[in-house]
Order: sequence, then C-alpha cells, then structure tokens
Amino acid sequence: MPLTPDQLAEIDAARTTPRQTLRAVSEGMEAHLYRAHPVLDHGFVRVIDYMGDDAAIVQAARVSYGAGTKHVSNDEGLIRYLMRHWHSTPFEMCEVKLHVKLPVFVARQWIRHRTANVNEYSARYSILDREFYIPEPAQLAAQSTVNNQGRGAVLEGAEAARVLETLKRDAATSYDHYEEMLSQEGQQGLARELARMNLPMNIYTQWYWKTDLHNLFHFLRLRADTHAQYEIRVYAEAIAATVRDWVPIAFAAFEDYRMGGVTLSAKAITVLKRRLAGEAVGQEDSGMSKGEWREFVEVWG
Repeated sequence: MPLTPDQLAEIDAARTTPRQTLRAVSEGMEAHLYRAHPVLDHGFVRVIDYMGDDAAIVQAARVSYGAGTKHVSNDEGLIRYLMRHWHSTPFEMCEVKLHVKLPVFVARQWIRHRTANVNEYSARYSILDREFYIPEPAQLAAQSTVNNQGRGAVLEGAEAARVLETLKRDAATSYDHYEEMLSQEGQQGLARELARMNLPMNIYTQWYWKTDLHNLFHFLRLRADTHAQYEIRVYAEAIAATVRDWVPIAFAAFEDYRMGGVTLSAKAITVLKRRLAGEAVGQEDSGMSKGEWREFVEVWG
C-alpha cells in the first residue's frame, strides 16, 4: 500500500479543515494539496505545501525589470517573454514542497539535481518496509546498442520470466537477512545503520523535496523527456501534471519554449541558412560531429 493508515488519516484531516489565509492561492494546486498520486507499484508524489502562483512571477518581474516590461500588454505575454529570454529569477519566487516515495536507485539519480532542499527517511533510525520496485514486463529491456545509458528491445518469454523471478527472489532474500540481522529475540542484533547496507537498490525510500519553480522546470525538462529513464520519467510526469494546474500560464510557456522547443548551435543555424538558400549540405561539410549531425537530422530531417 503506497500510504499507511496514519498517513491517510492525516491527509483526510488536513483536507477537511480548511483555513483562511491572506496568501496568494492557486485553485488548481489546492485540488492537489496533500493528495497522493500513485507512481510505479508502491510509490507516490504528493504536494505538502506551495508558495506563489502565476501572478507572483509577474509581480517579481515587474519589480525587477520595471519600465523594461511596459511593452508587454498582459501577464501571459510577460511570462512568455521571461521564458523566451531565459529570465529565470521571477520563476524562483514560486516554491513547492513534495512528499515522494520512490525506489532508492531512482532517488540516487534524482538527487543529482542539487538545487533543492531534501530530507529523506532515515534507515539509521527506522526500519524500512518490505516494499520493492518490480518492473512491469514491458519495462524489462536489454541494453541499447546505440546508447550506453539507455534501453533497447524488450525482453520476452523465458528470459523475461527469469529476470523477474531473480529480481523478486533477490529482493525477498536480502530483506529476510536484513530482518534476521535486526532480530531482538534473544540476540543483541546488528545496528540499523549497518544492517541497511545489505538492502537492494529497488527498495523504497521516502523524502520531502522542496524546490523553486525555475529549478523544477529544469528537472522536468530533463526527466519528463522521452529519453529519460522510465522509472524517473513517470515521477516527473506526475509532478508536471500538478505544476500544470498550479501555474498554468508559466507551464504553457515552459512546454512551448523548453519541452517543445529546440536549441540550435551556431553551426546548426549556419546549415539551416545554407539549406534555405538552396544549398545541399551534408555532415561532411557541416562542421558538425557525427553525433551532432544525427541529432540535427532527427529534428530537421
């Protein structure tokens, strides 16, 4: 079960006791507040708190830029201008705190985004639950032959069954040994901070993760991308759905300029200009490496 009975009771109590506030409120985010959105087999994402909305971005920008934004006729136009010209500080005026339950190996990839405040469940003080991430068969794939950090063809038949059985058996065995080392029945037992070293990377952990909107957009641009690892991408997609309701104008600009946009190198711009002028340009006379040319062709053909 993703949430414990105590956590569910806490959520129900929080959502049934609304309080008056003079703070800016996002109605879209209020609908998500405290609720847990399931991710993977035992994980979830839920909003614990937030600050600001689209108006907070506009307010900060007009203080910062003053007369420089007078030509922008409305809030949406200003936010799109900020996103288009990479003016990041106004987006830092919005913050969100998330409670996330996720496999340890996903957490170790996630923590590379160092622009957040994190407080994680401590296995030094508490005993971890017997909950492991076991992939759906469709996510069991071989190593990619063209990308050293990606997946290739999906495993099938006996090979897929063998891998699943190994994952389940190893996780269960490791946890059994973890419990045995902690045993207090007539034994002193091993310290929790030492016993945890035997646990597998697919066991679940939890943390509170607080960040501002600028850095959250950076996280989403990388982790909600189709090239991101599936297990972290589904968390990013769940967060993105929440952010879309929290700051709809800013998120629409983010989708347009960051998720749906393309950044061109000086060499790529030169190649496009030559092509528009009717010149046939190949990789050999583009000045690009093979990798750069492949990525260019994927977008521009």
